[in-house]
Amino acid sequence: MFNEERRFEQPFRWAMVGGGRGSQIGYAHRSAAQRDGLFTLVAGAFDLDPQRCRDFGTNLGVAADRCYAGYKEMFEAEAGRADGIQAVSIATPNSTHYEICKAALNAGLHVVCEKPITFTTEEAEELKALAADKGRVIGVMYGYSGFPMVQQAREMVQRGDLGEIRVINMQFAHGFHNEEYEKNDPGLKWRVSPQASGPTYVLGDIGTHVFFLGEMITGLEVERLSCMRQSFIPSRAPLEDNAHVMMQFKGGAVGTLWASAVNAGSMHQQKIRIVGAKASIEWWDEYPNQLRYEIQGEPARVLERGMNYLYQDAAGVSANRIGGGHAEGFFESWANLYHRFALAFDAADRDDQATLSELWFPGIDAGIEGVRLCEKCVESADQNAAWVEYK
Repeated sequence: MFNEERRFEQPFRWAMVGGGRGSQIGYAHRSAAQRDGLFTLVAGAFDLDPQRCRDFGTNLGVAADRCYAGYKEMFEAEAGRADGIQAVSIATPNSTHYEICKAALNAGLHVVCEKPITFTTEEAEELKALAADKGRVIGVMYGYSGFPMVQQAREMVQRGDLGEIRVINMQFAHGFHNEEYEKNDPGLKWRVSPQASGPTYVLGDIGTHVFFLGEMITGLEVERLSCMRQSFIPSRAPLEDNAHVMMQFKGGAVGTLWASAVNAGSMHQQKIRIVGAKASIEWWDEYPNQLRYEIQGEPARVLERGMNYLYQDAAGVSANRIGGGHAEGFFESWANLYHRFALAFDAADRDDQATLSELWFPGIDAGIEGVRLCEKCVESADQNAAWVEYK
């Protein structure tokens, strides 16, 4: 079971950029980060409007003089305080991630950033080098990877329960944007605007989530891919609201990825199916406490979170926050990741490289590969779905 007694002498003094009033993602970050007592929210640049920022921040319990109208002002002011911030989470539109993350690292802060972390792999690689130079850690918020049964799936693949991996089918295909809702929804408007969102919409916004699960669970690397993408709502062009990707992995495995916001009637349909030579597993985020396990020649079975037949030394068991049969969900997954981010930040502060090398969490390399996926899909789609080398 989850170890709730793991504590530091003092929690990390933590701030947010973005995530102000009405932000669903901002609320998720705050709920997850503070759940285990490893982070304390002491400052924030929640809103570009100073009055709104101060009003919102003080309602959260942040001192008025530590509610800032901009991240630059916050980083400078906090650096001059004996009790200044040690870590920051970035929950702003995509176009701002690179500059804010770079400024945070230069200010000596650990970072948790929403994805995609940058618009280009070159920028992401620059942040990786800067973080290494500063001895800081970057966590990237692939929030679904904290579910215990995703960790169980990873352990099963690593132990060879499926045999050699042959096929990976990935999809994240909801239907909530099947019409031009952005006309009256500012939160969606920026996601379908290239200036704020970057070169992709659904590939970067949701496709990277399930792609990371595929990478994390199997450990396989893409060799080349072919992508076709569509803008079924014409005003979203050149950004896609639907995309299909075919992949070839190093070692011979193949895969597909379907990312869509126009799968009418669907809630999420984020699923990943991994097919091996001996068996297959399938996980669906709408039923996150179950993992379907199918061995050739045997009846299909459903593995349940929190049960003793799961691998006891896997994160899939140690991350359980309540016994089997009770529902765990989105906030628990995010809290599991923030717990790991805190352990990584602490190890970096102590220069404990052994712990850092053994600790799994979605870090800068995960962020780089998400950006690379978007770049390569655009490159392929612009050449009429031509096959392109991944690296």
